[in-house]
Amino acid sequence: MNTKVILVQDVKDLGEEGDIKEVKRGYARNYLIPKKLAVPYTKSNLKLIEARRAIIEQKKEEKRKAALGLKEQIESLNLKIVMPMGENGRLFGSVTNAIIAEELQKQGISIEKKKIEIPEHTIKAQGTYKVKVKLYDNQEATLKVLVNPKEETPKA
Repeated sequence: MNTKVILVQDVKDLGEEGDIKEVKRGYARNYLIPKKLAVPYTKSNLKLIEARRAIIEQKKEEKRKAALGLKEQIESLNLKIVMPMGENGRLFGSVTNAIIAEELQKQGISIEKKKIEIPEHTIKAQGTYKVKVKLYDNQEATLKVLVNPKEETPKA
């Protein structure tokens, strides 16, 4: 049995503040409402949220602007990843979204690894790849990833 709630905070993987969602009754009763992430869907609660609608929309607009800035920053970047590989250009292992997220973090860009989409899920060979990064509100950025061989240190 499902129940309707109004979110009063952003809830990861569910929705944003002000959204009306239908969730399992136990999820609402045992998690969302006690943690003050949501309120039951009633006429009085709906009026309270509608009164705050302008503030909520302003927050969403700020998130959109931040995502656009992040998109420009990501698309201007050429991310170089150095990996050990065999003579034929095949990697020992593969470049995953976790490795890309880690490299972006070193550049000062914080992106969750699940928001990084690699074609065929992993990169297994040397070369240049275009990787999609999901941002706020269906916005996407395209990141250029260059995978190069690890420089071998000459043996003395």
